[in-house]
Amino acid sequence: MAPENRTNRRTKFEIAGAREATALAATLGAEAKRARDSARITQAELARRVGLRRTRYAELERGEGATAPLRVWVGIGQAIGRPLAVGFSRGAATELHDAGHLAVQELVLSLAERNGVGRQFELPTRPANPSLSIDVLLRQEVNRTLLIVEIWNRLDDLGAAVRNLHRKQSEASAVAVVAGGAGQAYRVAACWVLRDSAANRALVRRYPTVLRTAFPGSSRAWVDALERGTPPPAADGILWAHPANGLSALNLRRVPLPDRG
Repeated sequence: MAPENRTNRRTKFEIAGAREATALAATLGAEAKRARDSARITQAELARRVGLRRTRYAELERGEGATAPLRVWVGIGQAIGRPLAVGFSRGAATELHDAGHLAVQELVLSLAERNGVGRQFELPTRPANPSLSIDVLLRQEVNRTLLIVEIWNRLDDLGAAVRNLHRKQSEASAVAVVAGGAGQAYRVAACWVLRDSAANRALVRRYPTVLRTAFPGSSRAWVDALERGTPPPAADGILWAHPANGLSALNLRRVPLPDRG
């Protein structure tokens, strides 16, 4: 008996693959164009670097690169200084997308709970736009202090991240007044908690003076404030987080490696 002929109907996975490839190609093309424009490289020059005709490269920037070989996108990433990162995502049933960030939030919140400190998770500083939120806000009643705790798995734009913290501090002042009620407004203090990773250690080694200027508060005192509920320093601080081992001071005046002691 002759084998049954396969119909021309595409499977749901083929359809999904084509749809996602088109969307990814559009995103990659737009990012390549922005990076090329920023570097002031012409389409003709970039096409030459990666071995394409200029007209074909222009098609990629317009989002028509769903069928382009992977080596082409890798070459473009190298040429614009934005290496391509490709990988399968974790299965939905195994781990959340923000699991690393959540692990540090869980650590900070559990310490606050142990110390009887009031705490809020992902508190929006602009209720009309919930995406603008504080990772963890702690409320020390005895010290009448609100602690803004911002957690970073990895920083892509250091200056923007610091500016964003300053915005949250300014907006949190309204929360501090409400928290104070009829009495004096709460003091607002802030710190960054960096997840211990190779990328973050490299960042600290590269920009210690920038970080010392932005976060002059005692890192050890900030660790105590989060671990034991003691009053935080007046100045902003920065420290390390090791989700399995707790918090540790980040001494920016020495070799800036995690201090696990």
